[in-house]
Amino acid sequence: MKMKRILLLLSVLLFASVDAGAVGGGIVIDGSTTVGPIAKSFAAYFKNRYAVPVTVSESGSGNGAKGLINGTCDIASMSRAMKGREIAAAATKGVNPVAHTIALDGIAIVVHPSNPVAGLTRAQIASIYEGRIISWKGVGGPNARIVVIQRESNSGTQGSFGELVMGKGVQITRNAETQASNGAVKNRVSSTPGAIGFLGMGFVDRSVKVIGVNGVRPSLSAIRNGSYPVSRPLYMYTNGQPTGVVKQFIDLAGTVEGKRIVGELGFIAQ
Repeated sequence: MKMKRILLLLSVLLFASVDAGAVGGGIVIDGSTTVGPIAKSFAAYFKNRYAVPVTVSESGSGNGAKGLINGTCDIASMSRAMKGREIAAAATKGVNPVAHTIALDGIAIVVHPSNPVAGLTRAQIASIYEGRIISWKGVGGPNARIVVIQRESNSGTQGSFGELVMGKGVQITRNAETQASNGAVKNRVSSTPGAIGFLGMGFVDRSVKVIGVNGVRPSLSAIRNGSYPVSRPLYMYTNGQPTGVVKQFIDLAGTVEGKRIVGELGFIAQ
């Protein structure tokens, strides 16, 4: 019994100590609202097991990148890869962003539950978001105006949608409504019969209807094998290879417990 107490004390001291990469006595995470549920669940598990405080903010992938570059967070959670200009900005400050894939995600295209449309092609979705198709009648639905919902420019989900659906340099219509989070998009679509929006899979529930893309619905197998065309990795970035408690936190994604957490949140574990 005495030996067990000593080992427990040593464990607490080890993980409560601050490694050279940690900010302000714990782990600080900022970034994606999509990755937010994973980061928060990992933080709760980590604090409970190792007594290490973890602070999670969700100001968007772009702000997560800025935080890592400026040294205000230990981990940038991002639903897209860092852009070239972000990596260049990091280099000017001596920061070396290293990406760690923690899960896979599908971007679900969602409509109001009353909408009879069951699927669209990627080209049709792009045409809707460009403003070239303005009525559901144009894609086999009712004669009703399409209310286009997007995310803010700082959103990693917005960036991934632009890359995977719209194509490089294609602009979304100025008539699109902008929402600040996955939850806000879901609420707007669920209360608006003519709306269309996009969400990370972990945010989908019965309040919205998920439609297929190119004849494929987002599912664990379709996302994992790449047949669902609007899929992406989710990342946590560190400055260089992580050490100490930051490494322990990042490594959680590869453990049995970490994979369980990711799966329960509706994402796909690596």
